[in-house]
Amino acid sequence: MELTNEKWQAILHNDPSYDNQFFYAVKTTRIFCKPSCKSKPPNIENVRIFSDANQALASGFRPCKRCKPTGQLLPDSDWVEQITRFIDAHYSERLTLDKLAEMCHGSMYHLHRTFKRITGITPVAYIQQKRISKAMACLAHTDAPVAEIARSVGIPNTPYFITLFRKSTGLTPTAFRQNHREQPAVSTNH
Repeated sequence: MELTNEKWQAILHNDPSYDNQFFYAVKTTRIFCKPSCKSKPPNIENVRIFSDANQALASGFRPCKRCKPTGQLLPDSDWVEQITRFIDAHYSERLTLDKLAEMCHGSMYHLHRTFKRITGITPVAYIQQKRISKAMACLAHTDAPVAEIARSVGIPNTPYFITLFRKSTGLTPTAFRQNHREQPAVSTNH
């Protein structure tokens, strides 16, 4: 199905009269919705149109938690997996609970509570773990300055990064680098 101007306007205006006439999916989030969904309007270049929900499901899209286009709830574990995949792909960007809720089509409160129940940690803690893990790899394998590594993992405030890193690892980034630096290969040929 093609994204016509009429369908695009129905999406932008959350027009319920178009529900069940078509469904739209967002390539970046891998979620599909009814035209009446109250989620933030997607970028037009990321939209795919389907004539029914089964087509969207067969194409690998998941139903929205907000508008429930299939009439069924997505299992919480699948939703949390979707959220963690989004975080894993976007950890270097500015991520807030509000942005995650918007991208994953749920409320902030429900997202926080469900994520913690399924994973045992909050979404913010997961983001921080991901960022520290990536920073550890950069520190061990590159000579990039600490401030540059901090920015590359989504923490532009270097003092905050150092504090968070030390709290997580017990070491400053510089001390971690010194202790975990890859040693040059020793030649056994004499």
